[in-house]
Amino acid sequence: MTDDTGERRTGGTYERPQGDLGGAREDDAFLRDRRLLFSTAYHLLGSVADAEDVLQDTWLRWARVDRADVRHPTAYLVRTVSRLCLNRLTSARATRETYIGPWLPEPLLTGPDAADRTDTAHSVSMAMLVVLETLSPLERAVFVLREVFGYEYAEIAAAVERAEPTVRQTAHRARAHIQARRSRYDADDATRAAVTEKFLAACAGGDLNAVLALLAPDVTAWSDGGGKVTAATRPLRGADRVARWVLGVLGKPELAAITAAPAAVNGRSGVLFTLHGAPAGALTFELAAGGRIHELRFQVNPDKLRGLSG
Repeated sequence: MTDDTGERRTGGTYERPQGDLGGAREDDAFLRDRRLLFSTAYHLLGSVADAEDVLQDTWLRWARVDRADVRHPTAYLVRTVSRLCLNRLTSARATRETYIGPWLPEPLLTGPDAADRTDTAHSVSMAMLVVLETLSPLERAVFVLREVFGYEYAEIAAAVERAEPTVRQTAHRARAHIQARRSRYDADDATRAAVTEKFLAACAGGDLNAVLALLAPDVTAWSDGGGKVTAATRPLRGADRVARWVLGVLGKPELAAITAAPAAVNGRSGVLFTLHGAPAGALTFELAAGGRIHELRFQVNPDKLRGLSG
């Protein structure tokens, strides 16, 4: 939503960015809204690297524009980010057709020690990012701008350069698509944290039965190595198969130096893997109604770990 000056509000307060870019003035609109713009781009793209590239391109355009012609800077910047993301989403589809193994979004640390840029991305779980991937680029843009950031249909129509009736129809279609695919069960934080601790303990002890006890019978595991590191090139299904694969991977001698610890990943309890203090991967999971793990997602592609640096 916007106030009568056209400035963007989130949760009743302005999202104010941190840091500097290109020597901009401290009161520059881009700096003020940088965190909001990053969050918008990340929700739309599911990629930290791409979101940062979009912000760089947006800054270059902002630096060239005559500020006197921009009545509502935040609206102008969000429109620019949205259009750049739409272009990237369209081209990304072709690129992912040749991707090696499952494609997973880039995770973000969202705990107290995480970088400031992650603060506004806490509302999107890895599971939701995966569901958003099933939408068309236009559906994703409309859904995110409407459902996550609360923009009016007229504002969205201007951002995506479509007629307002088209935007309304697209929003309805995207909302139905998401509702049909998102999990019906959402565990509380305490339950997730407890399962994370038990999972780590079971894996550290190499206890197959303990791992099996934490997995739903129809559990599915995805791992994204992007062809850069060893990972399963297809989803693994079934508790026994997933448990043996997890313990087999973690038990490899060459991975002995990797440490695993609980961490807040995209706003939910997960696991951060580090090697000599540097991020080596992240694990996120979803729970079934009985409290067992129903979905596991391992992100180990070294090109997708930028958002795991605290």
